[in-house]
Amino acid sequence: MRIGELAARAGTTTRTLRYYESRGLLAARRTDNGYRSYDEADLRLLQQIRTLQDFGFDLEETRPFVDCLRAGHPAGDTCPASLAVYRRKLAELDALIDELSAVRAELARAEVMAAAEIPGGPEPRCELSPDETGGPRSEGMTR
Repeated sequence: MRIGELAARAGTTTRTLRYYESRGLLAARRTDNGYRSYDEADLRLLQQIRTLQDFGFDLEETRPFVDCLRAGHPAGDTCPASLAVYRRKLAELDALIDELSAVRAELARAEVMAAAEIPGGPEPRCELSPDETGGPRSEGMTR
C-alpha cells in the first residue's frame, strides 16, 4: 500500500508517517517509480506506536516495542527491552499517583479548615481528629 492508504488505515497523517520514518520507527520500501510502499506489518507497527502513545508513552519509549515486532515476535511487549519500558512507566505512574494523592489530601484538609473558619459558611464535610503523628486527619480519607 502507498503512504496515503497506510495513513488512512492507521488513522494518522502522511506527515506523521514521514516523521516516524525519519526517526527510524517505520521503514518504507520504494517502488520502481519511487513511491513509498508499505504492508500489513507496517500497519501493525503503527497500531502499536499509536496505542502506546495513547497510554502516555513518548515516541522514543515505543522503540523497543517496534523492534520486538520487527524481530518477528507475536506482540511488541514480549521482549525484555519492552518489559523494562513497562516497568519504568509503571514506576513513573506510581510516583505521580502518590504525588497527586498527597496534594489531594492537603487540599481536602485546607478546605475543611477554611470552611470551619467562615462564619455562616458551609459545614465541614468531615470531622477532624488527630492522627498517629498528632496532626489533623480527615476521617474517611486516605493519606
